[in-house]
Amino acid sequence: MSLITVIAVFFVIWWVSFVAMANIGVKSQEEAGHIVKGTPAGAPHTIHLWRKFMWVTLVAAIVTAFIYWVIEYSGFTLADYPFMPDFKDYA
Repeated sequence: MSLITVIAVFFVIWWVSFVAMANIGVKSQEEAGHIVKGTPAGAPHTIHLWRKFMWVTLVAAIVTAFIYWVIEYSGFTLADYPFMPDFKDYA
């Protein structure tokens, strides 16, 4: 795998993980008991965005390292995964 491929895989895994973990642990203002005037009660009270960035980066790095290991050292390649067959021969 080239460096560009590793960066692309990391970015995709990071982004999907971030979207999946974005709402985990977020308290609404209603749950916190302090609603700021002019905001809806369901608006977030605490987000802890930097903590989420840290965890998502850690998870993405581990998953990317695993994928790198699978492709480089385990013997599996993209050619081993089934893709849609080419039906040109059957027409």
